[in-house]
Amino acid sequence: MTSEEPVEQPIWSRWVIIGGTLLAVLLIGATAGMFLTRAVDDSPAATPAAGSVEVGFAQDMSTHHLQAVTMAGWARDHSTDPEIRQLAFDIERTQLEQVGRMKGWLMLWDQPEQAIGAPMQWMTEPMAGHGDMPGMSMAPVSVNPAGSALMPGMATDAQLAKLRSLSGKELDVFFLQLMLRHHQGGTAMAQYAASHSSLPALKALVTSIMTSQGAEMDQMKLMLSSRGAQPLPA
Repeated sequence: MTSEEPVEQPIWSRWVIIGGTLLAVLLIGATAGMFLTRAVDDSPAATPAAGSVEVGFAQDMSTHHLQAVTMAGWARDHSTDPEIRQLAFDIERTQLEQVGRMKGWLMLWDQPEQAIGAPMQWMTEPMAGHGDMPGMSMAPVSVNPAGSALMPGMATDAQLAKLRSLSGKELDVFFLQLMLRHHQGGTAMAQYAASHSSLPALKALVTSIMTSQGAEMDQMKLMLSSRGAQPLPA
């Protein structure tokens, strides 16, 4: 081998770099979440309490986002399609940063990272466009076979198992279908929170979510169409 020939980077090294990058994104988001919230209002009287829209949204949306990160991580590691792998990495990076912000808020507010009991108890009115779903005003839209509640758009355990069992084009299509529906559910939750909270930091995060997920939903619809597939039924 001559000195001019490039040395290929080991695969394990690339994954270590990617993992380190995603961890850094999460930490940056947490730091930004705490800093921006303090900068807006540092008075104890303004601190959201347990059961508030702000606390409930931060707890539930963090959980919602982390499922998207899990699905995206699987697709990034197992798809052979460069377009799918790039989309998956973008979703991981964006949503981890947003999770970091929300966990930063919860730390500042002295609240647990996960809600106690069923999710979405902070939602006391039907979501826009979801009023026809049974129990949407106070409860999740579906339940796993094991009995655990699911938030709008979240995949069931069976669907996650199916995703892990697929390969090739079937994996790519099912990932796009699950992630598109996941984004749609998360977007509705974010819109509800923004319309029921006056917290500037929350409204800023919702704007970020709407911008990133709106663009990704448009992209996923085009990617499904180009692969001869359709979104999952609502």
